[in-house]
Amino acid sequence: MAQFTKRAIVESFIRLLNEKPLDKITVKEIVDDCGINRNTFYYHFEDIRALLTFVIDAEVERVITKHESVASLEEGFIAAANFALSNKKAVYHIYNSVSREELERYLNSIAEDVMHSMVEGIEESKDVELEDRELIIHFYKSGLVGMATSWIGEGMKAEPERLIRRMGSLLEGSVSEALKRGLKRKI
Repeated sequence: MAQFTKRAIVESFIRLLNEKPLDKITVKEIVDDCGINRNTFYYHFEDIRALLTFVIDAEVERVITKHESVASLEEGFIAAANFALSNKKAVYHIYNSVSREELERYLNSIAEDVMHSMVEGIEESKDVELEDRELIIHFYKSGLVGMATSWIGEGMKAEPERLIRRMGSLLEGSVSEALKRGLKRKI
């Protein structure tokens, strides 16, 4: 029953977030929308910011769990982009709010996990110093997050699947090359 109630709160929140800016949503509106009382809301969430964090963390977990293999990294980014497109107004309301850092945290979590999986999946990475591996992960993660943030800021007009596949094609092999350079630097 608790999971059902929590899911109802989340669904109401997302529905409201697709209608209005984040800072205009109240706990009262959420509880009225899903037919519960305030105490029930506060049993599950400390406040709306905690609810937003829960929603974002759940989406990060869903994308990462579904796309764990290196072969499906592009699919993970496409899934995240499709979530953004299907909740376009909600994403804009978060992007344009004081909670924009939550959206950036979401993007950073996915990009870091993807890049970590990619780097660790390359055989040469085991022989490269940890500091260099982390630098490579951070560099590519920052680029991916920057692109995603720009895409959102520009109105999510470019087709994400095409953009992600082009980017994957252009960057193919560059992570391996960076690791090889790190290996040479070590020698």
